[in-house]
Amino acid sequence: MSLVCEANGVPGAKKNGLMCLPGTAFVLDDTSRPTPFQGTDARLKYDTRGAIPIILVPQPSDDPNDPLNWPLWKRDVILAILSAISVIASTLSPLLAANTVTLSLYFGRDFTQTALLTGYHLCGVGVAGLIFVASARIWGKRHLYLLGTALIVISSAWGGAAGTNYASLLWARVVQGVGLAPFEALVNASVGDLYYVHERGTRMALSNLALFGGAFFTPVLVGKITQTIGWQWSFNLVAIFAGALLPLIFFFVPETAYNRPSNRYVDALDGGNRHHANERYQLPKTSHSNDDRTPKTSNPASLENHDDEGPYGTTPPKTTFARSLLPFNGRKSNASFFRLLLRPFPLFFHPAVLWACLIQGTLIGWTVMIGVVLAAIFLGPPLWFNEVETGYMYTGPFVGAILGFLVSGLLADWSAKFLIKRNKGVYEPEFRIVLVVVQLVLGCVGLYGFGATAEHVGRYGWFLPDMFFAFEVGGMVLGAVASALYIVDAHRDIAVEAFTCLLVFKNIFSFGLTWGAYDWLVEAGISKTFYIIASIQVGVCLLSIPMWPCGLISA
Repeated sequence: MSLVCEANGVPGAKKNGLMCLPGTAFVLDDTSRPTPFQGTDARLKYDTRGAIPIILVPQPSDDPNDPLNWPLWKRDVILAILSAISVIASTLSPLLAANTVTLSLYFGRDFTQTALLTGYHLCGVGVAGLIFVASARIWGKRHLYLLGTALIVISSAWGGAAGTNYASLLWARVVQGVGLAPFEALVNASVGDLYYVHERGTRMALSNLALFGGAFFTPVLVGKITQTIGWQWSFNLVAIFAGALLPLIFFFVPETAYNRPSNRYVDALDGGNRHHANERYQLPKTSHSNDDRTPKTSNPASLENHDDEGPYGTTPPKTTFARSLLPFNGRKSNASFFRLLLRPFPLFFHPAVLWACLIQGTLIGWTVMIGVVLAAIFLGPPLWFNEVETGYMYTGPFVGAILGFLVSGLLADWSAKFLIKRNKGVYEPEFRIVLVVVQLVLGCVGLYGFGATAEHVGRYGWFLPDMFFAFEVGGMVLGAVASALYIVDAHRDIAVEAFTCLLVFKNIFSFGLTWGAYDWLVEAGISKTFYIIASIQVGVCLLSIPMWPCGLISA
């Protein structure tokens, strides 16, 4: 719902008496209400499938190889396949959550060493993510999706065949983390490649649901699998399903990265006197679309840009299907690989990126911590849960994840529209921060409640801790959606590096928590530990209060 607003190419400059900040959009959805600008510009392309035309952001090129020009059904098929493999990939991190005690006895290791089978896996995700994002910026994403799927197949088969060799299983888990990294780091970016801004909301929720929802349903199945046919088959089944999806990725997921001229994102047109947003405008329709193609204006080449044209001013030919199967289709950037590799690190000091890391990463870390200690809490007295019953404890978090995505999807759109009307038709990316209010309520209530009830499971039973675990996961989802939307809307130019920071922070933070989780519970007790954690999370959420004006200043 936003577009970079620039005056003379300078973010934050004034034009026509209005301050232009990255992500600020002027939304003219009601011509009866006074707004900053009126009218339309024939140089823009827009979607006329609905009753009210929508400005296309970014503006598509005339290149048939531009993913934005592909039929909508093709783009949706690509996203469906990526979401399917993301579900399989997302099972890897919690694959051992229901089996902590089983594996501890099987390998003769203590709980901390068993938890580190997950910890080092997360470390592999974080380190590989850094490398893969830099590679994606230069060579695109397709080769990484193919490599990641192949590594998941190989490492999962390896883990299933590890036998009693703890070191072998540990390294298989690390390689599984490397295989997971492309999907955790790049699928959301592919949504940005494939869809206009006004098409992304539901599809971004779908991709995040695939990455998070599968993770919470996995232990429900793994506990039963372990009891029935052995823990090794939880690895073998992942290898089988990932292997089945590999041909679909090879044949039906082409490269989505595209070199789009920067002025396709800029809404200050040369010689124009208005700023156009990607929301709904009351425009006269000059063209109509079908259900599969993106509509264009009657003068589709009228944008003053010819960067998408060939060397002789002609539209490039359409890439053949055989050529689209290649893992690479040319460089996407001339930047140095090592420069791109190091580029995310300074962004940890950027206020928006640091805020997003904390809002998203801390609750994910607490979720991982609950996962690694859950078995120790419920497998012992007084409940004496087995692997199956411990796995079923993840039903609550799975429901919490589903409800979190539904609430975030509905609330994100409704709150933005409400605040746009209150702001006289002007959209600001900071409107996304409103979601943190719900995260504060759900996430922190979940943490406080889990600590209070899990300490006394003999009194409260299993249901209340599971319910509060669901609240915590719902809050985690809202934080993930809020931070992702804010980064995409407000800081498009550094979005890839910002998401890399989020990937590294949440996985390294979670890795660190696996080292001390059991020791903290033994020394301080369950309730005290989670009261401290919940209080920290309250402080993190309250950082959103100064972030609102800080976001406007840092933009």
